[in-house]
Amino acid sequence: MPLVAAQIAPHGFDLIHDISEDAGGGLKTRAAMEQAGAFFADAGVEVIVLVGPHGVRVDGAICLDNVARGAGLLSRGGNTVEMNVPMDRELVLEIDRRCQAAGVKTALAGYAGNRADQSVVPMDWGAMTPLWFNGHGDNRVGYGSVLAGAPADDHGPLVVLATPSRILPRQAMVDFGRVLGETFRDDPRKIGFIASCDWGHSHTESGPYGYHPAAAIVDKQVTDAIEANDLLSLINLPDDDVANAAIDGLWQTLMLAGVQQITPLDGTLLSYEVPDYFGMIVATYTPTEA
Repeated sequence: MPLVAAQIAPHGFDLIHDISEDAGGGLKTRAAMEQAGAFFADAGVEVIVLVGPHGVRVDGAICLDNVARGAGLLSRGGNTVEMNVPMDRELVLEIDRRCQAAGVKTALAGYAGNRADQSVVPMDWGAMTPLWFNGHGDNRVGYGSVLAGAPADDHGPLVVLATPSRILPRQAMVDFGRVLGETFRDDPRKIGFIASCDWGHSHTESGPYGYHPAAAIVDKQVTDAIEANDLLSLINLPDDDVANAAIDGLWQTLMLAGVQQITPLDGTLLSYEVPDYFGMIVATYTPTEA
C-alpha cells in the first residue's frame, strides 16, 4: 500500500495546549496542526514515519532509531507533558536494508539497553510536538491499541524516527525519500509521513540567532514551493541563505520530495506564521488521484 498521507509540521512545543494556553502566540499554527492531525486520523494512518532535525544524529549518515520505544518529556513554565510510544522496529530494519542496497548511507542507533527490543530512545521536541497532534497526545479519539498485548495506554500509530546528517549531499535526502516511498509501497499498512520542520530562525533581533533578512526570503521560497507542489526546487536554495535564515526544515522536506517521486502527492498549505523569532509552516499531502 502506498503512502496514504503526509505532513510538513512545525515543532515549537508551545503549540501543545498543556504547555502553553496561547500557543506562544501561534494559535493559527495550533489550529492548523489540529486540522493536520484530523487529516491523518481520517486517513486511517497505522504507522508514522517521522523525520526531524533534533533526534540522535550520526555524522555522514541518516540515523534510524532501532529501539522498542521512544519516551520524552517537555516542560516550560511549570507545565509538563510526557510521551512514551511504541516503535516499528521491523519497518526500521527494512528501511535500513533497502537503503544499504541503494547506496544510501544510514546508521542504526540504540540507547541504554543492549537489546534493541529493550531499548528506549529519548525523544525531543522535534518528534514529540508533531506526534502530540497525531494520535499520541490528547487527541486519541479514533485510535485503538496499536499492538496485540500492548499496554492499555498504547494508543496511536506505531512510530519510526529518522534524523539526517547535514554534511551529506542534499541529493542523499531525496534518495532516502525515494527508498522510503518504495518501502511504503510494499507495506500492507496505511503509513503516514511527517517532515518535522521549523523555518527561518532569524526573524527578530531579540531571538537567539539575531535578525537576518534571509529568514523572510527563504520562508517565502518554501511556501511558494509548497503551493506550486514543487518541493524538489528547494534543493537549489543557496547555502548562504540557508545558513543566514537558520532553517532546520530543508533536509526533511527534500526527503518528502523523494517520497513524492514514488507516490505522487498533492500538497495543501494550511498555515504560515511567525509568532516569535522562527517561522512555522503546516502543510498536508494526499496521494494524487489517478
